[in-house]
Amino acid sequence: MNRAVFLDRDGTIIEDKDYLHRPEQVVIYPGVVDACKRLAEAGFKLVMVTNQSGVGRGYFTLADVDNVHAHLAAEFARAGLRFEKIYIAPEHPDAPSRGRKPSPQFLFDARDELGIDLAQSYMIGDKLIDLECGWNAGVKKSILVRTGYGAEFSKLNPEKLGNAVVVDDVPGAVNWILSDGA
Repeated sequence: MNRAVFLDRDGTIIEDKDYLHRPEQVVIYPGVVDACKRLAEAGFKLVMVTNQSGVGRGYFTLADVDNVHAHLAAEFARAGLRFEKIYIAPEHPDAPSRGRKPSPQFLFDARDELGIDLAQSYMIGDKLIDLECGWNAGVKKSILVRTGYGAEFSKLNPEKLGNAVVVDDVPGAVNWILSDGA
């Protein structure tokens, strides 16, 4: 069985910009690529899990999302990295969705498709729904980053953090994961 780190996209890997849909809008947070390289070197698979309701709202297309992900993949490839899989929930928040976070479905899919041991894997994100996605899937730990919405959420809602680890950013999450006996 493989270990994985599941990463939210907007507000976690890249700056959260309202309904980002063009590659030129992408700004990867400092240190994210190098931190992910450390995860890969430690044997973790990288999997992105993202809600993209802008598609369901009619603000942009799934092709726009694919273009952004192709750009991200190219940036990561420069460091010799790749995402094993990118799961996208394009539905409007009010529409039925198989995988929209906090649903754990995409993590279950990764377990089945990629042979992931969820109990030895981690979820990193900047929102409660990211933490809940990990908890619902039974990952080893859900980690909240204070980038994106994370700083405000952790300050205003400490009672909702449960047993989540709270760190400043993805490099901080990776430091925590790798010191957790990974």
